[in-house]
Amino acid sequence: MTEHVHTLNSDQPSAWWLTDPSVFAVNRLAPHTDHLTADADPAYVANESHGSLKQSLDGSWKCKVVPAHLDRLPGESSDDRWQTGHIPPAFVSRSFDDDGFATVEVPGCLETQGLMRPQYVNIQYPWDGHENPQAPNVPNNNHVALYRRSFETNERVRKALANGEHVSVTFHGAATAMFVWLNDTFIGYAEDSYTPSEFDVTDALRDGENLLAVACFEYSSASWLEDQDCWRFHGLFRSVELDVRPRAHVRDVVALADWDVAAQRGVLDVHVELDGARFADSVEARLRDLSGDENRVLWRRSLALSEKMDVTVPCGQVQPWSAESPNLYVLEIVVRDADGRVMETSSTRVGFKHVAIENGVLKLNGKRIVFRGVNRHEFSATRGRSVTEEEMLWDVRFMKRHNINAVRTSHYPNQTRWLELCDEYGLYVIDETNLETHGSWNLPGDTTDGKSIPGDDLAWQPACIDRLESMVRRDRNHASVIAWSLGNESYAGEVIKAMGERCRELDPSRPVHYEGVQWNLRYSDISDFETRMYAQPDQIREYLESQPSKPYISCEYMHAMGNSVGGLGEYIELERYPQYQGGFIWDFIDQALWQWSEDGTRRLAYGGDFNDRPNDGEFSADGIVFADRSVSPKAQEVKAQYANVRIEVNGDSATIHNGNVFTSTAGTMFVARVLVDGREVWSKYYQFNVPAGETRTFAIDFPKPTPTWSAESMAQHHEIVHELSQRLDSDTPWAQVGYELAWGQYAQTVHDAESPHEAQAVTEQPQDSAAHVTVGRWNAGMHVGEQEVLLSKTQGGVTSMRNGDRDMVLHAPKLVTWRPLTDNDRGMSSGFERAQWFAAGRYARVVTGIGQVDYSEKSGELAGEYWFELADPQHTKIPVRYRVRHNGDGLRMHVEMEYPGGLEAPSLPAFGLEWMLPERYSRLEFYGHGPQETYRDRKRAKLGTWSTTAFADAAPYVVPQETGNHEDVRWARITDVHGRGMFVESEQNEGDSMALSLLPYSTLMLEEATHQDELPQPRHMFLRMLAGQMGVGGDDSWGAPVHDRYLLDANKPMRLAAAITLI
Repeated sequence: MTEHVHTLNSDQPSAWWLTDPSVFAVNRLAPHTDHLTADADPAYVANESHGSLKQSLDGSWKCKVVPAHLDRLPGESSDDRWQTGHIPPAFVSRSFDDDGFATVEVPGCLETQGLMRPQYVNIQYPWDGHENPQAPNVPNNNHVALYRRSFETNERVRKALANGEHVSVTFHGAATAMFVWLNDTFIGYAEDSYTPSEFDVTDALRDGENLLAVACFEYSSASWLEDQDCWRFHGLFRSVELDVRPRAHVRDVVALADWDVAAQRGVLDVHVELDGARFADSVEARLRDLSGDENRVLWRRSLALSEKMDVTVPCGQVQPWSAESPNLYVLEIVVRDADGRVMETSSTRVGFKHVAIENGVLKLNGKRIVFRGVNRHEFSATRGRSVTEEEMLWDVRFMKRHNINAVRTSHYPNQTRWLELCDEYGLYVIDETNLETHGSWNLPGDTTDGKSIPGDDLAWQPACIDRLESMVRRDRNHASVIAWSLGNESYAGEVIKAMGERCRELDPSRPVHYEGVQWNLRYSDISDFETRMYAQPDQIREYLESQPSKPYISCEYMHAMGNSVGGLGEYIELERYPQYQGGFIWDFIDQALWQWSEDGTRRLAYGGDFNDRPNDGEFSADGIVFADRSVSPKAQEVKAQYANVRIEVNGDSATIHNGNVFTSTAGTMFVARVLVDGREVWSKYYQFNVPAGETRTFAIDFPKPTPTWSAESMAQHHEIVHELSQRLDSDTPWAQVGYELAWGQYAQTVHDAESPHEAQAVTEQPQDSAAHVTVGRWNAGMHVGEQEVLLSKTQGGVTSMRNGDRDMVLHAPKLVTWRPLTDNDRGMSSGFERAQWFAAGRYARVVTGIGQVDYSEKSGELAGEYWFELADPQHTKIPVRYRVRHNGDGLRMHVEMEYPGGLEAPSLPAFGLEWMLPERYSRLEFYGHGPQETYRDRKRAKLGTWSTTAFADAAPYVVPQETGNHEDVRWARITDVHGRGMFVESEQNEGDSMALSLLPYSTLMLEEATHQDELPQPRHMFLRMLAGQMGVGGDDSWGAPVHDRYLLDANKPMRLAAAITLI
């Protein structure tokens, strides 16, 4: 195997390395696999409490950030630089007074610990406009963080020093370039923020107190290669540790755990590199399961002792690895001395799999797979890039619970622990090189002049290949890694071509991914995939129908910025094409940081909120998870669309399509339910075994329920829903028994001639004489008992709807033809295109005079008709009608409004009424699709009865925007804590539906606010009843329109009709 790219060796540091792209590692040890090591018997290795060869240096460090000078190291003067070149900087000395230094946590980001200003930029480099350095130079306004850490060596490290063993220090993540000293001795220099930098410290380490010092620079030539779309964090953001390397030490263990598809068995090809082989007497390799039981060893083999050893073993007792069945095994390499004592045990988990592209189709273990994935930055709203174990566990469990099966490590190698969790829980990983140079070639307007870094400039090639190689060598034993990615948005040229060649040389068992060739198709052979960003469904379909030679993936799609992810189902439908292999939603988590205000409150802040200039605003808030790891309403759609099992239900059976590739449904249970008007009346458990990839139909004995009529509802029919859901039948590491994975429903309307409401509707007789009607000069009212409704002759509608001393009307409901702009709306200039609708409803005026309110003794109805004139160029006329009658139990008001259509105008954002209510009416129960908000293009949600509140429905998008909408609402209760309020029932025509929301903020309040903390203290509730609202879109957030079928065509009529009863 070709040796690793050359790195420099030097006993003295040089500041000139910071701007020399050919110098990226000095004295750094060669990268290797991330296997675990211990010097104990293998039986004790699994519990990690015996034989540890590591000493953690995480914890409290001293740190100070000072201006950096690119012509000298910290503490040196420009005058004596050449006279004192061999004198270490003062801060690295143990005698240095660091009382002026702050105490920081490592791992940790300097920006989240108050030592540097957070800055978010997307494409542009963070210095753009302030300075204009030409690569590889960097800005003069540079900073360096001076770190100091005093520590005592632990017992095992002291033993190593006494026995002549080697000790190294490893920095798992440091941004952006660092110089390292130990006890006044220069140790080394490294760039590449996201792969380990390991240095030998044996000669500098002392038995006793030691001082480790690091100068970590904000900018270096490496900054030109790290222009990812994210907050720019710096410092020692991953763990630091000492590693003991026994005299006989397994430096590298490469385990190619292949799955022989034809023979249906595993084949393990092991390559071991042993330092100090002369000190060892024997080396044994063995494979066991994860139990740690010595009796569960699947095979063992003695290796011919050498510095490099290879063995290939067929494994008939193993099961293949996949995201559906993540079967893992442990490979152990045990090194013993002449007395039989264990010198070192190295272990790595392996999963047997075979990845191949056959006839343009990506296959795992011989079968086509589809990525239902997300991109994921390592991000914490509190700690920045320093993600904790708890946060990673939350992430992987969330993904499994939401049917996500793949993750792209955008746009750098993640910490090893994340890959271990993906191995264990079952997620496919595209592992991406730490490379993005977007700002070097992309110009405003998303154009390019053909110039790029690295392009064809061979000065960058060693650094770029080193980044790739460091990732591959560290991560290649991980079963979850399906493909390697050469980086992101770095154009294409000879350097990236060389990276692809090197990647295939290092690991021919996995395909290579790189999207940047789309900008320079002369280099399309670099990527084994046809991979695109934000291609729309029709564009993808065109490729798939052109006899493609490569598998297609969307490495980024469904830009989940703010209220988004509309139209996801359009992409899922493409899975019927064999070469379509899915995609990765952008992205997993909002990147927003907690920011404390002077009044002691905090908010989630975005670009620009820290006075960072330049910045790209809230463009970092693109997650299906909010920055604080609360779940966004968008996740509901992702879970439903990404489900592997699809269920179609009808009156007496269910058809189950098992989209899993490797596992049947035998390990899950199915629950059948019958709902009447949204409420469960029957359920039963079933076991249905559908083999992977097959479709089967099963009879289900759904009963025919006897409906009961609601006193509140005037409906003349019932809605019967047959439902079948797939659920876990046992606990898993990511969810408990009973957790729902997928579902299907079938709804049917049942008319009942015995309905008391139908009989009442047929008679059309005047209501009970207890209703009293008053028609005055200015108002007309009807009251019965404690209930009263007033219709104004001058104010455009109902002005009171009272039940005792509780009035549900503060002002006459207002016409709504607008919605608070979403991020996608702003990106596609919806505000510009649809500006007429902002004013149209808000400033509509009543154009009818007195005399439009009257009472009919024949029908027993008090009716008011109001003609509004919209403030649009056409002065469109909108009738709004109220009809009030006594229904026997109280007053019932029917509301109807119509949009005439026939306009040659942009589509409407929304059409309906907005009703201001007293604050206490904040509880919402509704029958419709839920429980989370839904939209015309994002409503793959269960039909049922759901309970929520106005506050819970106001999703905390980083920038306030449209939220809380519920599509296809049959009825809703808006109440206070005592259950008093009003009942709203849809009276839409067949084929139409009502959308409804209840929020503590009005349309205008949400439109005006730029942060959640700018929203006013709620004093009212706002009920929106809509004939419709346009979809939210999601193809991208900078111009892609909502698909036509999800728009409200201004040329087509619309009608809103609902009935309201006081309760």
